[in-house]
Amino acid sequence: MKLNLVRPRTGARWVQLGMRTFFRQPLALAGLFFMFMALMSVASMVPMAGLPIAMALLPAVTLGLMAATREAEQGRFPMPLMLLIAFRSGRQKSLAMLKLGVMYTLGFLGVIGLAYLADGGDFVRMYLGGKAPTGAMLTSSSFQSAMWVFIGLHLPLSLLFWHAPALVFWQDLPLIKSMFFSIIACLRNFWAYAVFALLWMTVMVSVILGITALATLLGNPDVAGMLLFPALLLVASMFFTSLYFTYRDSFSAAADNTERLV
Repeated sequence: MKLNLVRPRTGARWVQLGMRTFFRQPLALAGLFFMFMALMSVASMVPMAGLPIAMALLPAVTLGLMAATREAEQGRFPMPLMLLIAFRSGRQKSLAMLKLGVMYTLGFLGVIGLAYLADGGDFVRMYLGGKAPTGAMLTSSSFQSAMWVFIGLHLPLSLLFWHAPALVFWQDLPLIKSMFFSIIACLRNFWAYAVFALLWMTVMVSVILGITALATLLGNPDVAGMLLFPALLLVASMFFTSLYFTYRDSFSAAADNTERLV
């Protein structure tokens, strides 16, 4: 395996490839994403243990979406069971993916715990959907401190696990090495990932503004309510479709460890 150094404009290419591949198999990829969301929602409903279960499954089902993208990109129809490919490829890989999920869960709970301590839990309850934010809450210094603690710690955690499931599954790397190479790839290709994130944020904001403007022109605010949620789900589905290309272009199988610029 070798790390590929990519130019900043590659981030825009990832977004383009994600959208183009999604529209090759829109029903299949959207359906798999909705299955992903449903699985996470059902897992999170388990009393007490719901959040840890959902977080532990996240690396494996994210890998499933990446594998489905690879199928669609190669002209094949991704079947629903593709979502669980991590658990259908032998005991060794299943255990490795579950261990990776447990490690991510512990990291996420640690981040949540530190954010909880920063403001007594207001931010955490809002983030997890259990408490509606108020104006006073959003402007309080403790809430903002908790928010920045969460962002500052969750970002490196996300980078550690960005490529780790794919590296464990496709490259057979040990867990710690997969996390190490994941964050190194993100940092070495910082500008490509920055362009990638900025463009997806732009797409999401554009969809929100477009639907809001349409509702205003029609004089019917209910239109925004009806269209906004499914439209954002489709954008999220395309975003997850694009994740495979960030992995594919950041790493490649090779006998040597030299780096190349693509």
